Amino acid sequence: MKKVRVAVVGVGHLGSEHARIYFRMKEASLAGVVDSAEERVSKIGKKYRTESFTDYSHLFGKVEAVSIAVPTNLHYRIAKDFLERGIHVLLEKPITQTLNQAEKLISLCQRKKVILQVGHIERFNSALQKLERQVKNPRFIECHRLSPYQERGIEVGVVLDLMIHDIDIILNLVKSPIRRIEAIGVKVLSPHEDIANARIIFTNGAVANVTSSRISREKMRKMRIFERDSYTSVDFLHQTISTYRRAASGIVRETPAIKKVEPLKLELRHFINCVLKKRKPLVSGTPAKEALQIALQISRKINK
Repeated sequence: MKKVRVAVVGVGHLGSEHARIYFRMKEASLAGVVDSAEERVSKIGKKYRTESFTDYSHLFGKVEAVSIAVPTNLHYRIAKDFLERGIHVLLEKPITQTLNQAEKLISLCQRKKVILQVGHIERFNSALQKLERQVKNPRFIECHRLSPYQERGIEVGVVLDLMIHDIDIILNLVKSPIRRIEAIGVKVLSPHEDIANARIIFTNGAVANVTSSRISREKMRKMRIFERDSYTSVDFLHQTISTYRRAASGIVRETPAIKKVEPLKLELRHFINCVLKKRKPLVSGTPAKEALQIALQISRKINK
């Protein structure tokens, strides 16, 4: 079996998980790890029996694909360097800091005929995959995505850090142009908004009310979708779904069985399979750019 030579750039909390999964994946060969923190990258390299570097340019000519899990302000420059050399890229979300940067990466990957997949990990959540098959015409969506405060990820606000996951899901479920956005947010512990709420009104009449916080005591990843004659509650953290429907006998509750699989493992396997089979990824640059566009609109309204 042909194995894809893949590396990981940025081996902090998330990047080290990428390295773990690639190391154990039969379709991949972990060819290197990179991080500016020499002690950390050396430790990860030894743990997964691969070369470690502090300069990602040492990977050029050694790999076919790369995962990039670095701070958002570095996404564009590093992804661009790999794409220009014909190396397939899985880039953690958000795709870039600006729409112009996102458009340039999309154009570059098309020109070089390489894969650009963006790490909107909830698309690989087993609960969402079940939800997408059963939700037909959402009228009202309510989301709560809450996390305890952590020092990582605070180079961007909570909208680009957490809310963008739900924005991507909502755009994929509603499939209608947006008519209006209302948003509020508050800075608490970081230089950017740490709590945010957005109300997204679509031209087809659907409405989404989205709340994100990174100073919560506990984690929460929940979405509620209301359709005519039904209501569905999804818990992304525990990968469960409950649907309530009106029937002749009253309100009936359905809880479909869901096989729980680690979403990151599914995401990385999907990336490697796209490389092997030359397929378009589930989350390419275009939907990632659309989610970024809405997230930036929300951020701008908050900052005003």
